[in-house]
Amino acid sequence: MHFNRRTFLQGTGATALGLAAPPLLAQSPTQLKISHQFPSGSLTEGDFRDRLCRKFAADVAKATNGSLSASVYPGSSLMKTNAQFSSMRKGALDMTLVPLSYAGGEVSETNIGLMPALVPSYEQGAAWKTAEVGKLLSKVLDDKGVVIVSWVWQAGGVASRPRALLQPEDAKGLKVRGGSREMDMMLKQAGASVISLPSNEIYAAMQTGAMDAAMTSSTSFISFKLEEIAKHLTTGRSHTYWFMFEPLMMSKEVFAKLTKAQQDAVMGVGAQLEKFALDAAKADDRLAAEVYAKAGAKVYDMDEATLKKWQTIARETAWKDFGDKNESCAALLKAAQKLL
Repeated sequence: MHFNRRTFLQGTGATALGLAAPPLLAQSPTQLKISHQFPSGSLTEGDFRDRLCRKFAADVAKATNGSLSASVYPGSSLMKTNAQFSSMRKGALDMTLVPLSYAGGEVSETNIGLMPALVPSYEQGAAWKTAEVGKLLSKVLDDKGVVIVSWVWQAGGVASRPRALLQPEDAKGLKVRGGSREMDMMLKQAGASVISLPSNEIYAAMQTGAMDAAMTSSTSFISFKLEEIAKHLTTGRSHTYWFMFEPLMMSKEVFAKLTKAQQDAVMGVGAQLEKFALDAAKADDRLAAEVYAKAGAKVYDMDEATLKKWQTIARETAWKDFGDKNESCAALLKAAQKLL
């Protein structure tokens, strides 16, 4: 009798009777929530990561004739940045676009998503998806309850106030945000003090003097308006040791509840958006340099020789530490190095 009454209430609209209806996803996973930490925009304007999420929502709705829809929650408005990955694993969050390395404290293998100098170009980053390293990483995430929907890589650099941070010797004495534990290890070896915080907290830390320099993506340099306080920018438009894997991901639990047609639409749209992400990321590498120069900052491009210096430090510190963690990390590192 209890079962029949509940079924009746759901069928006739429990909320209309003043009763609390169960969450929609508990009945049918057709309404998705996409969370991210970046500034809000539109389909055509603003941070491309927000735009990618909005394009995904629009394209999936079109591809499924409206049977699957999604809402985007920018600026950490749905939940805190560092809670997203764990919530997604548990099925409490449907989707997120977040730097994978943010999950490093929970799943050590994800630290490879921001491993200094391991990915030296967009081309090599893109190759991960179908290469051994990508298959291994996808398996790790699948085992942890996460599905990669769009493979997104971004180059980055360094914005700083007191002086430029280009050569390894420039790091000595600076308080720097690297963006990942592995990036921090390389910086420490070069003589810097490291600070850990999400990219949306960089502005305040640099403004107050708690931080001298920050490494982040070119897009974040623009979106978070660091040109207002930074005096120097080392760009990601030429050579850089800073390439971040920042995929659009979905909870495996939520994905499994979709119909086969909806699953195909999710993965198909996700793959199509990778070209958009690549073009937008490269455009932001160039735009960041223009924005900072216009604001009066001095702009620097890294050459191959300088990249090699940083790569040597990274290999002896971050790479070694990561490979020594466990067999899975060692296998990931070995597979990634095959692409160098």
